[in-house]
Amino acid sequence: MSEKGACEIYCYDEEKVNRIQGDLQTVDISSISLLFKAIADENRAKITYALCKDEELCVCDIANIIGTTVANASFHIRTLHKQGIVKYRKEGKMAFYSIDDEHIKQLVTIAIAHKKEVKANV
Repeated sequence: MSEKGACEIYCYDEEKVNRIQGDLQTVDISSISLLFKAIADENRAKITYALCKDEELCVCDIANIIGTTVANASFHIRTLHKQGIVKYRKEGKMAFYSIDDEHIKQLVTIAIAHKKEVKANV
């Protein structure tokens, strides 16, 4: 490897390449990309984090937590809902949002732990 992280000669392991390319055919990478893209927005990341910290929150709670308008919070929540990150339940005129399943909480927890490790090793 050169200093810039690139190989100095071009060669590849054909068996590994073929195996992983085959695996890619069986996984919906596009959906995974969209999931991470949805959480990649800072406001949506804050909303996801907030919902990991509390079982459920209404839009007004979320708007106040992230410091934005209810309309803006609703926009971000819709995106998270479309990607299966959050779910909601209605109670009268109120809508309460929560994390769709434990996997999302695990992703957030792992990301936070990773970032702490990177900071500690710098």
